[in-house]
Amino acid sequence: MIYHLYHFIAFFVSALVVLWTTPIVKKIGLKAGLVDPPGGRKIHKRPMVRLGGVSIFAGTVIALLLVWWTGGFGTLPPSKEYEVWGVTIGGIAFFLIGFADDLFTLPALSRLLMQIFVAGMAWQAGVQINFLTIPFAGMVQLQDWISLPITIIWLVGIANAINMIDGLDGLAAGVSGIAAVVMMIVCLFMNQPAAALIAAALAGGALGFLRYNFNPAQIFMGDGGAYFMGFTLAGVGIIGLVKGVTTVAVLLPYLILAVPILDISSVVIDRLRRGKSPFAADKRHLHHRLLQAGLSQRLIVIFIYSLTLWVGSLALAISNMPSGWGYAIGATLLLSITSWQVWKTAKQA
Repeated sequence: MIYHLYHFIAFFVSALVVLWTTPIVKKIGLKAGLVDPPGGRKIHKRPMVRLGGVSIFAGTVIALLLVWWTGGFGTLPPSKEYEVWGVTIGGIAFFLIGFADDLFTLPALSRLLMQIFVAGMAWQAGVQINFLTIPFAGMVQLQDWISLPITIIWLVGIANAINMIDGLDGLAAGVSGIAAVVMMIVCLFMNQPAAALIAAALAGGALGFLRYNFNPAQIFMGDGGAYFMGFTLAGVGIIGLVKGVTTVAVLLPYLILAVPILDISSVVIDRLRRGKSPFAADKRHLHHRLLQAGLSQRLIVIFIYSLTLWVGSLALAISNMPSGWGYAIGATLLLSITSWQVWKTAKQA
């Protein structure tokens, strides 16, 4: 039980670092003119500093270094140590790719190629999807030549999915924070404390950032923050859950991250169907559609939070956690209330 105190330490240290550093990052960003101007498909009405991801990154990494220095990771076997380093260093690399894009606006193809390379290196370090659940066939072990591309698609896809939902104040940070908390709980239940520590630090950073990012936002996280959170969530999903050799464990990360997965999948498929590039920006995301229906930013964000919490509660339930189905029932009631409010507001618009 005392060992689990490290998870609370990781969460709170990360949150405190974010709360302390975000105003500093904002001040530096304003002085340097590193802002995201309004216009086009963007929702905000005034220039906003887009470097908040620096704080999320710093909070998460400092918390993990502190936990590591104080022995919180324990004595990991070599394979597990490589996996943890693969997720951590891969997250740092994804942050740097996004940070460079925030500063210099990199071409989409260049970003994608760099992300694929980093994801491939993470796979080499042991961050690998080795099993898939196939309908009517059950759980199938993958050969390396299949595991590599599937792992890369997962890591790169989730990183970009989180970046793509970062279109409203507090949306990406809240969704990532909720997903990270659920992953932490499930990883602990699955006896994967190292992966849970990474999830705890990320959750603290993401939820702490909401102090400045929830509507009306004072700062944006930018691509650096979104890529970092997305890759880290995807990596924790692999080393903490997919590595478990049970059908339920393999399915859990896909369920926990169902909201960003379904959003990016539907948008990319729609773009391809219309003959557009999958990288072409548009207003086809769920939050854009809800805005067009006349909903406020806050109601949309709370509704998508409740969706994320609901699928996360289902993950708790099907993993057979104690009281898991009770949490699922509570989350279903919350989603029902927010869905009714969305329906009523859209009807009146």
